[in-house]
Amino acid sequence: MEKFTGKVWVMGDDIDTDIILPTEYLVFKTIEEMKPYAFSPLREDIAKELKSGDIIVAGNNFGCGSSREQAPEVVKALGVKCVIAKSFARIFFRNAINNGLLLIENADLADDVKEGDEITVTINDKIEYNNKEYPIVSLPENLMEILDAGGLVKAMRKRNGLSD
Repeated sequence: MEKFTGKVWVMGDDIDTDIILPTEYLVFKTIEEMKPYAFSPLREDIAKELKSGDIIVAGNNFGCGSSREQAPEVVKALGVKCVIAKSFARIFFRNAINNGLLLIENADLADDVKEGDEITVTINDKIEYNNKEYPIVSLPENLMEILDAGGLVKAMRKRNGLSD
């Protein structure tokens, strides 16, 4: 099982797609151009501060709002290793998986963790924080195949024997 450790960024409940990537920045043609504006309604410079391997921990209903695919794409492009939340909007959940962004549901971690701390995630097993373990539910094999490949298109290309 894959295991990784990352710095935590804490966000609250109902982080919608307009917070993740405000509508006015959809005019840019590439995710790279959009990256500096991610989460800007929440904190203006957070996109500059996020580092590859960091982990977002949030409350309920992360990714609610419109179903824009750019929202999970920009989170992944910022180098966020995974998002752990009490719950996710269903469309965001599937868009994230399809783009190769790991999402983990856990009801308790967000109430305990502090921003800037580190947590360790063992995929499909547990989260470790402050000498406490938070069990997590395993994702189905078909979703893990998509995540392992880096997204749905890459997974289907691999499954069909096509090279990138």
